[in-house]
Amino acid sequence: MMDRRQWLFALTAVSCLTFGLVAQDAAPAPVPAGPIKVEEHFSKWDYPKEVTVPEGSQLYLVVKGDTLWDLGQRFLGNPFAWPQIWDKNKWIKDPHWIYPGDPLIIPVAAKTVAGAGQVAETPGDVLNVTPDRKVATRTRPEEYGFTFQDFIRLPYLAPRGAEAQFRDLGAMTISGRQAARRQFLGDTEVVYLSGGADRGVKVGDRLVVLKVAKRNLVHPTNKQRGVLGDVVQQVGVVRVTTVNPKGAIAHIERSLDAIEVGYKVAPFTEPANIVAQLRKDVVGPVPLKEPVGTIVYARENHEISANNEMIIIDQGADAGLKVGDILLSARTRTWPVGDDPKAQGRAEEKTTYYVGQVMVVKVEEHTATCRILRAKEEMIAGDVVTK
Repeated sequence: MMDRRQWLFALTAVSCLTFGLVAQDAAPAPVPAGPIKVEEHFSKWDYPKEVTVPEGSQLYLVVKGDTLWDLGQRFLGNPFAWPQIWDKNKWIKDPHWIYPGDPLIIPVAAKTVAGAGQVAETPGDVLNVTPDRKVATRTRPEEYGFTFQDFIRLPYLAPRGAEAQFRDLGAMTISGRQAARRQFLGDTEVVYLSGGADRGVKVGDRLVVLKVAKRNLVHPTNKQRGVLGDVVQQVGVVRVTTVNPKGAIAHIERSLDAIEVGYKVAPFTEPANIVAQLRKDVVGPVPLKEPVGTIVYARENHEISANNEMIIIDQGADAGLKVGDILLSARTRTWPVGDDPKAQGRAEEKTTYYVGQVMVVKVEEHTATCRILRAKEEMIAGDVVTK
């Protein structure tokens, strides 16, 4: 098997051979005969851990910013040929999402040009590919309302308190870190867990990281409801690499907020992507359909929330909500009417107007977490939501 450093050097040379670009000093890079090991990295997909490159193809490692669309242009000379790459890498379940480090088999041939190095050749079956509007509409949804990245930063309400929630989940504690002088931890860093084989932990397990974002949340407009519970925030995912009898070692695969010693980790089920079906009935005044919900929490340290952020509302399964529901967010306004100059004697009118759309992404019995899809104005605690 080729030494990894030798292979990476060869791969770098091959990766430079984009359409129309001549590598003046590079000799043809040989395709390794045996399987190539893929370094462990964060990816939503179950990527192959070893790759054997077929004849007439080459291997490419995704870097930050890559899309299949761009790679179609780079290697096949036509961005609309991206399905040719996807077809060779069917372990990618959603072509909109590829991650740095993901290994891609690229169906590209190469030919030698006299007096030069190598020039990438556009395969004949994609040379004249043009956009197929029907296919594009079917395979490229307009918008995802919920993805794995959203799952990692999702807040939700624990009505009996965070500690009771952690016990129900069988959560363990991040009790130490490899970087002893570092308080705030991020991607690729190593943490130590308070449970191991005694808690059924296995090498390869992925665990979601949890913290308490707010204790004793009070309803913003209905004080009679009292304390609603504690807000638990998901902030990342770790993967177990070593299991000891009563402890385990894991590395942080992905974090969207700083992770600290003392945070909890718990098993989770891989979430599915949800396509957002935006509503068209957004003209005002917005009719409020019972039961009307209220925004009770915006993401930690945010007094206002905008597109793509998360909110918690005071309606849940008991109000018939389910994951994927699209709700309209509205704000009420009153104004005085009549000609009585005395403020106390004047009547008032009341109306509502459209603020945005949110999608339900997690449902509890009495509350739900929503992702903001559209926000005409910033949403605040106390705004209403309606079906």
